[in-house]
Amino acid sequence: MFPLHDENPLVNTPYATITIIVLNVLIWSVVQGFGSAYALAESLCLYGLVPGDLLGQLAPGTQIQLGQGLVCQLDGQANPLTLLSSMFMHGGWFHIIGNMWFLWVFGDNVEDVMGPFRFVAFYLLCGLAAAGAQITTNAASPIPMVGASGAIGGVMGAYALLFPKARVHTLLFLGFYVTTIAVPAVFMLGYWFVLQLLQGLPSVGSNQGGVAFWAHIGGFVTGVALIGVFKRSDYVSAHQAQPQRQVSRHRWF
Repeated sequence: MFPLHDENPLVNTPYATITIIVLNVLIWSVVQGFGSAYALAESLCLYGLVPGDLLGQLAPGTQIQLGQGLVCQLDGQANPLTLLSSMFMHGGWFHIIGNMWFLWVFGDNVEDVMGPFRFVAFYLLCGLAAAGAQITTNAASPIPMVGASGAIGGVMGAYALLFPKARVHTLLFLGFYVTTIAVPAVFMLGYWFVLQLLQGLPSVGSNQGGVAFWAHIGGFVTGVALIGVFKRSDYVSAHQAQPQRQVSRHRWF
């Protein structure tokens, strides 16, 4: 299932969510060269999070194959700032488009009950926790971690707890048949979380590249855990007082 939009009106303009999306797009274009081979490889080498390098598990001079004949050679100088910079790097067009779309669908409402400054702090903390969760599955991994999906997982966890009954219109793929349905947020996001667990368990300890499922899981759990601290009761009340949009008749549940 792929979310299209939700039925959850806003009180305030989501300035922080918009800024984070714009920042990610700017980095994708300026730093990562819209995914061109050399710029992408260089950004992964310089700004990606390599667990084994960060924790001193890889020897200086270790070479990491980045594809298309490009190699990243570690200098042995672990940079803790990659915990942050990696959250704004992406591995391809589908990676950044998917992440930014999920952030747009779910981030605005979460920001609406926090305010922009709290939301930014919440987002970054979820991203850091997500990186920590992924690192614990293989502390010696030489694979660069990049992407905003761990932080966005935290936003999704918060959304599921805050607005479990909000309708989310999604694309549903049934083989060659594609349709749209509206389901409660807790169903759509719960399905997503279970899918991450099922796909993440076989990846524990693996040095193969791919999706950082445990970053998604760690971010989601952190978002659920932190929402009670970051939400503002007055903002929640104002948000709940908004009139609900008319629910589509094409829905399940």
